[in-house]
Amino acid sequence: MPGVSAVRRVGHKGAGLIAPGNTFASFDAAVAADVDMIEFDVLREEHGERLILAHDWTDAAGRESPHTLEEALAYFASAPFAGVELNVDLKLPGYELRVLDALRREGLVDRALISTQYEESLAVLRAAEPRVRLGWSVPKLRRDPFRSRTTRLPALVALQAFRMLLPARAARAVRIGRCDALMAHWRLVTPRLVRRVADAGGELYVWTVDEVARLRELEALGVTGVMTNDPRLFAQLVT
Repeated sequence: MPGVSAVRRVGHKGAGLIAPGNTFASFDAAVAADVDMIEFDVLREEHGERLILAHDWTDAAGRESPHTLEEALAYFASAPFAGVELNVDLKLPGYELRVLDALRREGLVDRALISTQYEESLAVLRAAEPRVRLGWSVPKLRRDPFRSRTTRLPALVALQAFRMLLPARAARAVRIGRCDALMAHWRLVTPRLVRRVADAGGELYVWTVDEVARLRELEALGVTGVMTNDPRLFAQLVT
């Protein structure tokens, strides 16, 4: 009889390779692929106060009408998403409490894992709602340095140093209650990181993986969950 993969299946922006990310169509596709969690981005408008679903302001400008956070949470509160957890990724600091209040209004705090690259945002959220699950996203980057020849070598050096330091930093962050989970780029994941986070009582989610071979490697390492733009790939992990 086939078994079920132990890794938690997280749809990145819903299912960004099936339908445009951070849209209802993408979220529907993720549910159809039987995800455990949906990750989506929350950003304040560049020239306004609304909280919208977009990765950055360039992404938002390219959309005719991005969903607002309130629209998205009402959608997630509907029956088709019952039991699906939410990874609410805050792209910038400054609107943490507004997001928390919106989750409370829809009764979704217990299903949410709020993540951010900004440690000050984690502190704000922890003080306001001790029971909400928090994820610290690393590294803090605006763009992938490995895509450019000029930045690739220094990025590789920095990567090796960060991989050495991260396990202890992540374990301490979990132990002192700063976060409950580490959200790490796949290049940062090592057996030592997996072990230290688990020993501290935390979870480790990895972003963003769209290759089955790498999904299998991470599953074998024992990470908590993996984010992918194509959650249909998780079916290939079932043994």
